[in-house]
Amino acid sequence: MPATRTDLFNLLDHLGIPHSTVDHPPVFTVAEGEAIKAEMPGGHTKNLFLVDKKSQLILISALGETQIRINKLHPHLGCGRLSFGKEERMHEILGVRPGSVTAFALINDTEHRVRFILDAALTRHDPVNFHPLSNDATTAVSCADLVRFAEATGHEVEIFDFSTLLDDADAAQ
Repeated sequence: MPATRTDLFNLLDHLGIPHSTVDHPPVFTVAEGEAIKAEMPGGHTKNLFLVDKKSQLILISALGETQIRINKLHPHLGCGRLSFGKEERMHEILGVRPGSVTAFALINDTEHRVRFILDAALTRHDPVNFHPLSNDATTAVSCADLVRFAEATGHEVEIFDFSTLLDDADAAQ
């Protein structure tokens, strides 16, 4: 049974991680969350659940504005070509559905099958905002506390600068 929002908040409290949550209508895309972002300070995120050809699972948490060139990422991560993970597998391992993917879902990966990649651009924001396991709320924590949370769930945090994947044409935009 996947962790609930209450389970997540209990873990954050147990770890001494201050958090604040705003309830809102469900959002499924970064664009749909624009009004919410305007009301909440900090870095707002997009989260991608990816898999490579060898079934290595990767969760990327990035600043909403970051361009992620999935087709160029695999050599930098030392894995096979990446594609989006299937909904069934995401729910089985992270306990969330599309639209609700979040770094907080690492609480459900008790077998530590997911590699966690954090966008370097996101680390320059405080607080950082994620869905608390469902897309009808947004929870803010400090970036340092997000790292503490991930480590407490048994996940190493790998920080990656996605701007290194942009070519000159992309950078000019």
